[in-house]
Amino acid sequence: MPLNKYIIYAYCAYFILALTSCGAKKKVIKPAEPEVPVWHTCLIQGARATVTTNEDKFSTTVTMQTVHDSMLVISVMPLFGMEMMRIEATPTEMTAIDKMHGQYAVATFADLNRQLTPELNWDILQQLCSAELPTGKEKARLQYAIGNETIELVIDYTPRQTDVPVRVNHLRLDKYTQVDVSKFL
Repeated sequence: MPLNKYIIYAYCAYFILALTSCGAKKKVIKPAEPEVPVWHTCLIQGARATVTTNEDKFSTTVTMQTVHDSMLVISVMPLFGMEMMRIEATPTEMTAIDKMHGQYAVATFADLNRQLTPELNWDILQQLCSAELPTGKEKARLQYAIGNETIELVIDYTPRQTDVPVRVNHLRLDKYTQVDVSKFL
């Protein structure tokens, strides 16, 4: 008799186990991990930028230094590697400095977008300066309108360097004259 008792207990345990395992399963959903940038700094030296307007077309060499989600510097060097113009930007504003004429202008992205179509924002500018636009890592092409004038910017990238030291120190603006941003557009 004791053996039959164990067999009955075993069948009962098996039956209870079978019933509980047939119930609805709950999925455990893990919260999405925040996206970590692939790079912290990005440097592109010697890229070729061509700007075409309704009346003019000119090309120049540019160096773009970016600190991810923090700031960037675009140096325009048309002659012998000498910086003639610089654009410094943060996620909220841009400063354009014309060293040749001793002038600078400061504008928020909202200020710029009152005159530009389509809108320019920090994400687009950061992608442009780190060769991450959907147009590819070899060439970028952007087109904007300011009033009746169309401006096309094409950048032929050189290989980018990531996580290298970049020098994105601000220029001292006290030796330049501040002008309205429309002078730069």
